[in-house]
Amino acid sequence: MSAADTHHQKVEALYCYHHGWLKGWLQRKLGNAFDAADLAQDTFMRVLGRPLEAHAAREPRAWLTTIAHGLVVDHIRRRAVERACLEAIAALPEACAPSPEARHLLIETLVQVDALLDGLNPRARSAFLLSRLEGLSYAEIAARLRVSLSSVEKYMATAIRHCLAARAASLP
Repeated sequence: MSAADTHHQKVEALYCYHHGWLKGWLQRKLGNAFDAADLAQDTFMRVLGRPLEAHAAREPRAWLTTIAHGLVVDHIRRRAVERACLEAIAALPEACAPSPEARHLLIETLVQVDALLDGLNPRARSAFLLSRLEGLSYAEIAARLRVSLSSVEKYMATAIRHCLAARAASLP
């Protein structure tokens, strides 16, 4: 029996013993059986794609909830981005509203940008977004944020390093 077969058997056993419990835990967290079922499946897909950690055998539910919690946070953030985007679109004149396909692509892009900027300090995040999305100059950003030009330069350098590091970490 290969290592991959052994891994799959262990994940299958983990799934059989803990899937129902995890789905219930997620449903209590989310208040929604459909999202709970999706995130439970996503949790086990993550488990399938990584080696089982030593504590997974000792404390499988703790390990699964750690993985699932990260997915819940991502899910909640995604919903917040979707809601904000849809509210902004609803405020547009009907003739300017994007098609359903364009709306989907816009939401996906915003979710990716949000994930890329996750963990960046609020000032650097604001400076970066003002520069990249609104096209403001560093001097305009400094005036808007009420900080010095050198602070904006530091924020932008921090944001760019952060984005490069996040991008590098996401590459296979």
